[in-house]
Amino acid sequence: MTATLDISWIGALAGLALAIILILFRLAPTYALILGAIIGGFIGGANFSEVISILISGTQSVQGTVIRIIAAGVFAGVMMESGSAGTIAKVIVDKLGGTKAMLSLALATMVITAVGVFIPVAVLIVAPIALSVGHKMGYSKIALLVALSGGGKAGNIISPNPNTIAAAGGFKLDVNQVMLGGLVPAIFGLVVAVLIASLIKYKGTKVTDLEAAELEKTSPTNLPSLSKALVAPIIAIVLLMISPIGSMLGVDFLASLKIDSLFILPFAGIVGSLALGKTKEILNYCTAGLNRMTPTILIIIGAGAIGGLITASTLPAEVVALVQSSGISGMFLAPIAGILMAGATASTSTGVILATGSFSTAILNTGVAPLSAAVMTHAGATVIDHLPHGTYFHVTRNAMGISMKDRMKVVLYESMVGITMTIVAVILYGFIL
Repeated sequence: MTATLDISWIGALAGLALAIILILFRLAPTYALILGAIIGGFIGGANFSEVISILISGTQSVQGTVIRIIAAGVFAGVMMESGSAGTIAKVIVDKLGGTKAMLSLALATMVITAVGVFIPVAVLIVAPIALSVGHKMGYSKIALLVALSGGGKAGNIISPNPNTIAAAGGFKLDVNQVMLGGLVPAIFGLVVAVLIASLIKYKGTKVTDLEAAELEKTSPTNLPSLSKALVAPIIAIVLLMISPIGSMLGVDFLASLKIDSLFILPFAGIVGSLALGKTKEILNYCTAGLNRMTPTILIIIGAGAIGGLITASTLPAEVVALVQSSGISGMFLAPIAGILMAGATASTSTGVILATGSFSTAILNTGVAPLSAAVMTHAGATVIDHLPHGTYFHVTRNAMGISMKDRMKVVLYESMVGITMTIVAVILYGFIL
């Protein structure tokens, strides 16, 4: 029904702007997005029944993403609640430690984010280890957080997390394609995070003796072994990568074996639980994982509503016309959309959801390939997704026990990591591939 509508681009833009303003004023993002879609629809010239049609068609369009994120909750719950992520992080830091401390901390956060742990949770898991290392080496908390956050950002664009699922869904791709596509930008992001953290490692507030003593008291002692902790992520990664690796090697049988993440992630999580000897905890892990996914799912429903408004309006056509008349290459629209939407919402996943839901049609209409668009949008969403009006800023600040002033200093360094990954993604997918 929405295909016959002709909503003014002014209404769509007004609705999107209103939604962002309401989010900045701390209204629940789901309500802000739905309200923006409703008001924008009326401003754009729709009547009551047409606005309802826009909302329904928009929210229906994101159901594939929603069900995949629900399925991913099983895997995330196992990794977070079983202690597997903590084991992986601790082993990486213990093996590399010493003079390679910043690399080990950044890599640990990158790896556990890449295997499906949410980036705020990844920082929370590695933070006690980082503070302990920082106390021994005399490193500043600012530098430690740069390593953790930068590594987490790098892992986030190659993970089966909601943001990657949303990027894939927005451009009708498999999750594994977007994960693999973000690998090179992620490596550059890791390198830059380690370099910046190493350059400023003695600048700023240090970890006190009292904080170190508290860490010793609260450190977990019942973590699973590494071999057991790796079962779930290895199964997930192997199954997700079968098809793209088969395509790269020219093996038709493997290339045609396309198993959706909807099946792979719950399967990997359940097998991982069995390997950990936690069969009785599977239901608890599923519940915990679903609880962590619920806020993202609700935001996606709201983003679907605003996306439905924009799709039904003339805004995508106007954006394409503006890009073409300005002489700017259309490929820049993808990272710009990711940067602006993630910055407005201070969230990687919400930013990607909004950017793809609102501008995927416009981006593809400029001639950009779906995979290129997904990777560039995804990378762009890491540039300013850590601003103070989001939860990540405050969760990471509390995890490291730093002042607001020191946390604000980290924002610039985090953006440098995100900008690096975005530039690499644009060069790779906009000019080379």
